[in-house]
Order: sequence, then C-alpha cells, then structure tokens
Amino acid sequence: MTRAELTLLGLLVERPRHGYELDEVITARGMREWTEIGFSSIYYLLGRLRDRGLITEVASAGTGRAKARKVFGPTPEGRRVCAEEAEAAVAELRPVFPPVLVGLASQPLIPPERLREALAARAAALDDRLGAVRRAADAQSDAPAFVRAIFDFSLHQLAAEQQWLTEYRATLEGDA
Repeated sequence: MTRAELTLLGLLVERPRHGYELDEVITARGMREWTEIGFSSIYYLLGRLRDRGLITEVASAGTGRAKARKVFGPTPEGRRVCAEEAEAAVAELRPVFPPVLVGLASQPLIPPERLREALAARAAALDDRLGAVRRAADAQSDAPAFVRAIFDFSLHQLAAEQQWLTEYRATLEGDA
C-alpha cells in the first residue's frame, strides 16, 4: 500500500468522507507538507482503494441541483489493513532520500559563493515552511491529539534541519 493510499484510508477510517472533503482535511491539516496527494489524485486513489475492497460507497452527499458526491467509508478489511499498515509505518525506520544530500555529495563542484547563496535560499525556504506549518497547527488547535502529534513531529524535524543548517553555514564561514 502506498503512503498516499494509507493516508486517505486513515482519513476514511476517522469517518466517511467524499473526495472534496478529503481535500479540505488534507489542506487544513497541512498534510501536503509530508505526503504527495494532489487534489487530482484523490479520486484515482479512492478508486484503487475501492477496487481492492478496502473502502465502499456509503452514501451520496448533495442536494437539489448540486451534483451528488460519493461518500466513502472503510470496509472491515479496510479497517484491518489500515491498522496493520499504520502500525508498520510507525514502527519501521525507513530511509528518506532528501535531495539536499545529493547536492551536498557534489558540493565540491559548487563555487563557494554559489553554495552560500543556495544555503541561504534553503534557510529562507525553511523559515517559510516552519511558519506555514506553525500557522496550520495553530488553526487546528482543537484537533485530536494524534493530529497535533503530526504537526509536532513536522515542526521538530524542520527545527532540527534549521539548527543543522545554521551550524553548517557557520562552519563554512569559518573555512572561508
């Protein structure tokens, strides 16, 4: 199961939703900071989950002239698979492949001034991302503890990178 599928399945285990509502929750919780689910892929992923018997249409939402939206919820098998996959995702330490490491591996090829500029750009982008995640977390202050834990984890990761970046830039300045 892909991370995107598990993310959507988990949101449907919380409660049945239609595609637009899934997009709203993903946006409100800042989930696009850590998962690659675009609006255009939600219905594709819902179809895959449905075809695998993990979700089913439980209702249609819409009134009057509004097009009815299919509301999906988990099947018993979907709940079981979601719990199993979520537990594995929490327990397993999986490698990540941040592009910054690829760039650092080729750092000797980057002229020193260009490297400083690139690191300054990364620092600015990191500050922006921290601010965006903090704003999203503040907007979800009444969210359940597990949602707050996601924000907290993301903020700690960003803060750790910010600290590393500050120290690394100082080391480079010392070498200059």
